[in-house]
Amino acid sequence: MEISAEIVKELRDKTGISVMECKKALVAADGDMQKALQILKERSLAMAEKKQDRELGAGTVAAYVHSTAQVGSLVLLSSETDFVSKNEEFVALARDIAMHAAAMRNADITTVLAEPFIKDSSMTIADLLSAATQKFGERIQITKLDIFSVR
Repeated sequence: MEISAEIVKELRDKTGISVMECKKALVAADGDMQKALQILKERSLAMAEKKQDRELGAGTVAAYVHSTAQVGSLVLLSSETDFVSKNEEFVALARDIAMHAAAMRNADITTVLAEPFIKDSSMTIADLLSAATQKFGERIQITKLDIFSVR
């Protein structure tokens, strides 16, 4: 089956994963977008598992304060290198996790990882981290998380 550049671009836009990985997933899925998404998710999990023993030497701190100024959070999202930790998309991921934690008012990292992401309930926070690991090629982990609330 011929895989068009448009469908590869659509999958890349949805996932942020490299064009070559998106094309491979679409070929394996015979052009089916949903199957390709599932293949990429499985590959992300496998890649994240392989990188679990790598040392985290860099990261970024992100803060989120809700518009009511009644709840906020801080998150330390760690990576292996400064190259990744300074990436705009990595910084945005850290902010999204901080926003999620503030919205859920949950500072337990293990629980947060299992929660459906508030911006896309089809993915958990752990899924986001696995996808980021595949995208950036490095181990990524929430190292610290704290919530601040007036009540």
